[in-house]
Amino acid sequence: MIIEIEIAMRVAGFLFLFILVTLFASIVFGNDIGDFDSDDRLQKINNNPKKFKISIVIALIEWVRIIALAIMLFIVFSPYNLILGVVGTIFRIGEGLPRIHSEINSWGLLNIARQYSGSSGTEKNALSDLGRIILQTRNSRWTLATILDGIGILAYSILFVTYGVVPPIIGWLGIVAGILCIFGNGIKLVKPNFKGFTAIGALSYILFEVIIGGWLLFSPLIIS
Repeated sequence: MIIEIEIAMRVAGFLFLFILVTLFASIVFGNDIGDFDSDDRLQKINNNPKKFKISIVIALIEWVRIIALAIMLFIVFSPYNLILGVVGTIFRIGEGLPRIHSEINSWGLLNIARQYSGSSGTEKNALSDLGRIILQTRNSRWTLATILDGIGILAYSILFVTYGVVPPIIGWLGIVAGILCIFGNGIKLVKPNFKGFTAIGALSYILFEVIIGGWLLFSPLIIS
């Protein structure tokens, strides 16, 4: 049992770090969030459809691995508090599922981009509007998924602080990151142009995932 938990712990650490790598890679390939310029986006997709396909595949890998991470975290930390483990796992899986669906839905932009390049007038405007709807829907789902992610982070971070299973600074950093994710993105659902907490929230989130990922990957076994 101890060996199984240690393996899950190392895998969780690797997944924390790997998720960030795939996230940045997907953005580099043009699969960014918050870009509602449908005309420009469709033109870019049509000019380089292979690049767009790669970005979607990378993103799908990223979100599948989030679900795998949720399972690994449950194996490692649920023995301390089953309720917090269940809450953290449910919400982190809940984060991954809408994002997977969103990326699959975004694949439709390829066909729209092809039609858009050869259209004009009313048809072109209609395709641009359709592309914009997909981009806005994707952004809304991303925001909702980030709220679910924040709840999952908060649940596990409360467990970390309460039971001392990781260094206290990691747990408190996770609490801050979780709260900022929840409230910042909660307001953003109502006011899409809201920018408050964005930079601080993103920085605390990335810092938390890098530190907890490294700690889980390289620290001694925490459950004896």
